[in-house]
Amino acid sequence: MAATKGKLVVITGTSRGLGRAMVEEFIRRGHTVVGCGRSTAAVAELAKRHHAPHDFAALDVVSDEAVQAWAKRILQSHGAPDLLLNNAALINRNAPLWEVGAQEFSDVVDVNLKGVANVIRHFVPAMVARRSGVIVNFSSGWGRSTSAEVAPYCATKWAMEGLTQALAQELPSGMAAVPLNPGIINTDMLQSCFGGSASAYPSAEEWAKLAVPFLLKLSARDNGCPLTVSGAAMD
Repeated sequence: MAATKGKLVVITGTSRGLGRAMVEEFIRRGHTVVGCGRSTAAVAELAKRHHAPHDFAALDVVSDEAVQAWAKRILQSHGAPDLLLNNAALINRNAPLWEVGAQEFSDVVDVNLKGVANVIRHFVPAMVARRSGVIVNFSSGWGRSTSAEVAPYCATKWAMEGLTQALAQELPSGMAAVPLNPGIINTDMLQSCFGGSASAYPSAEEWAKLAVPFLLKLSARDNGCPLTVSGAAMD
């Protein structure tokens, strides 16, 4: 299914899970994808599978310097993205908050919150200068509700809701920032929380077939709206 006019889509966290599934579906639909991930092997496999104009880089969004260099290169070679998807995230191991060590807590905050801010810092100015584009910051059902033993993750996703809605108020007319709950999907992250019962939920590939058309339809009218990908949303 080729797109009549392809978009430039930037995705973080493309090594596996939702990020990897979105890469495949956006490309299948005729769009250009630029992505990053922490796994050098996974990024190399993506680069081998999808050649230019697609572009994949191994980097950690926690490093502001690495994100800055990546964004500078991509903006020079591809221009400002039409769709910026902040998908990269970590979840803590299931445990009461008082049993989560300081380093593990910091790791979750660094990727899920600071990493998103780093990507926004270095890509969004070019989008603002063009006065167009949509920024999607991946939230969670646990960014609007809570569960035991995932307090650090909940904290970062609640923060993502607030950060995104504040960002939405700062953008010029014609742009949008959206906090997105992707729904419940059978990924490694869900398996770490749900165990074997995660298999009752759709795979990342099944989810992407719904999510990608949903994401492509987002526009300035969605600015600041907390949205959720679901089968009902696609009806």
